[in-house]
Amino acid sequence: MPADLRFSLSDSRDEGLLPSVANVPLATARWCARQGWPVHPLAPGRKTPAANCDVCRRPGHTHAGCACPSEGRWCHSFHAATLDQRRIDRWWGSNPGFGTGVACGPAGLVVIDIDAHATKPPSRDRILPGIPISDQVNLAGLTNGFHTVALLAALRDRPSPADDTNTLRVRTPSGGLHVWYRVGDGRPWQCSSGSSPGRALAWQVDVRANGGYIVAPGTTTATGTYTPLGPARRPAVLPDWLSQELERTGHLPALDVPAPRGVPPRAQQAVIAAGGGHHHTHNLLASVLAPVEACGQVAEGAGFSDILNRAAYTLGGLVAASRLSQQEAEDLLQRTAAAARPGQEHRAEQIIRSGMAAGLKRPLYPGSVR
Repeated sequence: MPADLRFSLSDSRDEGLLPSVANVPLATARWCARQGWPVHPLAPGRKTPAANCDVCRRPGHTHAGCACPSEGRWCHSFHAATLDQRRIDRWWGSNPGFGTGVACGPAGLVVIDIDAHATKPPSRDRILPGIPISDQVNLAGLTNGFHTVALLAALRDRPSPADDTNTLRVRTPSGGLHVWYRVGDGRPWQCSSGSSPGRALAWQVDVRANGGYIVAPGTTTATGTYTPLGPARRPAVLPDWLSQELERTGHLPALDVPAPRGVPPRAQQAVIAAGGGHHHTHNLLASVLAPVEACGQVAEGAGFSDILNRAAYTLGGLVAASRLSQQEAEDLLQRTAAAARPGQEHRAEQIIRSGMAAGLKRPLYPGSVR
């Protein structure tokens, strides 16, 4: 291991460097846990998880309800990942050949896994899912994930993640690259394979996040060592443009958008009392949007989805009654939602769209009670 990665286990002041001691796997697992990254053992010399116990290997057995992880066994891969230093000492101390895997979801990590397998690319619609590439674009020389992620970044006028010196990057034994980022907004990003016909960021570019793990830097397999590249030893926050691309390509779980509800009695009465003037409409909108604004006083919860859905339903009814334009209603809802829940604009947009679609079918006229 290069000298610039080394430090003694007794030197706890420098958490930014990877260890180099007699039992490197144990030191690596300890170091990862100190970063807040739950770890689990990998089979000696391999990048796959250590084997389950006999019971857990039986057909049909899953991690759901299995007592092994809670009882201190490493069965079920990243589901058994831990930050417990005593358990880590026991696992790797007794099995110095183990490698180290990091459970990405619990660690709050998104890792862009760039493959370097030179091969013929797929059809143009599979290179960058959702982004058409015309036949006039010359793709000669495009053979691996470094090329496709660079193409995606260039289209967004951003540098390639492979060249991001501000974050932890790890060279893989096969010549690929793991680009580590931490999740800054808490969103539950999902894994994907770059060769998948469904969710994918780019051809030969995998995403490791919730529901997956990544090989820790410093781990050695039969083919070589996962070696940090450049000066950074910690993940930077996932860049906004990459976050937008992951969202665009379906790397968030489907939202549980609540079914539209009827207009609450207070909102109905506000509509009846509003009359037809601009002043009354302004007051009505303020009363409808007030509960959404109030959610901004609470860090999470507060029934935000349901409250926003009701407001969208009500404004949809006002649009249907020609009290304001649909564009005005959407702008008001989106601005209010963004102020209450910054960073959740896509989620809010879906809720607004659902609520307004239902409200547009039932106009809210002054003097009408439904």
